[in-house]
Amino acid sequence: FKIDFGVTSALNFEQRLTEGPILGDGAMGTELLNRGKINVNACLEETNLTSPKMVLETHLDYIKAGAEIIETNTFGANRFRLGQHGLENEVVKINSKAVEIAKEARRMTGQHIWIAGTVGPSGKTLIPVGTISNNQIREAFREQIQALSSSGIDLLILETFTGIREIQEAIASAKSITDIPIIALLTFTQEATTLEGETPREVVSELTNLGVASIGANCSVGPAPMIRVLEEMATYTDVPLTAMPNAGFPTYIDGRFIYM
Repeated sequence: FKIDFGVTSALNFEQRLTEGPILGDGAMGTELLNRGKINVNACLEETNLTSPKMVLETHLDYIKAGAEIIETNTFGANRFRLGQHGLENEVVKINSKAVEIAKEARRMTGQHIWIAGTVGPSGKTLIPVGTISNNQIREAFREQIQALSSSGIDLLILETFTGIREIQEAIASAKSITDIPIIALLTFTQEATTLEGETPREVVSELTNLGVASIGANCSVGPAPMIRVLEEMATYTDVPLTAMPNAGFPTYIDGRFIYM
C-alpha cells in the first residue's frame, strides 16, 4: 500500500498504525558505545552536545536500514538521571539538541520519518518504598517532555518502565502539555511480568483507557519471550501493540557468547 503522508501529524500517525506494521529503529546507547570511545559510565545523552555527528550518523544508518521511526537520544535526559552527571540544569538543552539532530537526519534522507521523543524512567523510586513523591516525578517528566514537544517531535515513546505506577505518571505529565501520540512500553522478565510483578493483562487493563496510541514492551529478555507478552496483551486490548525487544541473554558456547 502507499500512503500520501503530507505534513507529519498525529492524525496520520494514528492512521498509519491501522495500515500495518511500522519498523522502528534499534538501540541508541549501545550503538554510541560501539562507535565512540565513550566510558560505559558516561552520560550518553550528553553526546548530543559533545558528539552530535555520531548521533546523527546513528540515526542515518537506522533510516537506511528501513526505520520509519527514529528515537531521540534522550532516554535518560530527565533531571534525576542527568543529575548523576552534574547535568541537571541541562535538561532543555540536551533534549532540544537531540530533536534537532533527528530532524537533520530526516532532512538529509528526504524520507518521511516520524521523530519519536524518547523518555525513560526517572531512575528514582516512588514513596512509600522510595523518597520521591508523585509530584516530583511528574514534574521531572513534564520538564523533559515539554522540551521535546516544543522542539517539534511527532510522537512520544515512554520506554523501559518497570511498573505501571511510574508510567502512569509519565503519561499524565505528557497529557498535561501535549496531544501528540504516545507509545507506552514496559519491560518484562522471563516470567512475563514487569519488574514490579505485574502481568501483561494488568498492564493493558490499566493503560488502555488512558488515551495512548500504542501499548507494548521493549528491552526485556529477547524476542521470543516478548511474543508471549504481546500475545497476552492482544487478548485484553484493542489498542495497537508495539514490540521493541533487545537481543536477549547470550549463551556461552565453545568459548564464545552467542545470542540465540
